[in-house]
Amino acid sequence: MKYKLHLSCQTSALSELRTFLHGTLFEVQLNDIERHQVTLAVEEVCANLIIHSHSCNPKEKIELEILKNRKGVIIEITDQGEAFNLLDYDAPELKQVMEEKRKGGLGIILVKKIMDGIEFESKNGKNICRLIKNFPS
Repeated sequence: MKYKLHLSCQTSALSELRTFLHGTLFEVQLNDIERHQVTLAVEEVCANLIIHSHSCNPKEKIELEILKNRKGVIIEITDQGEAFNLLDYDAPELKQVMEEKRKGGLGIILVKKIMDGIEFESKNGKNICRLIKNFPS
């Protein structure tokens, strides 16, 4: 199984992303909770790219590709915005976020907890973030 989606870099496109993920992830061996969690993780990464790397510029695009193999699902998110490596991100302390009552800053922590693997590569002006979710054994 292999599915692709080209997403405009505007927050209103996130509903199109959710619809796409709902349709494609329904066909894989994940339960409802896992499907919702993976959708949340992918949406978080895409929202961060749209807002922070592309400044909500609808002329710019993000490409999403979903690959299923016998072990699980790989979601590749490709863009040409400012590179941001999830793996290098130092998550804030939860206590500090709560004390400061700041909005945001927890999405990447959530992505790291939901997904079984995260890979990042940047070459030739393209950034690729791979989110990996293994099937239950």
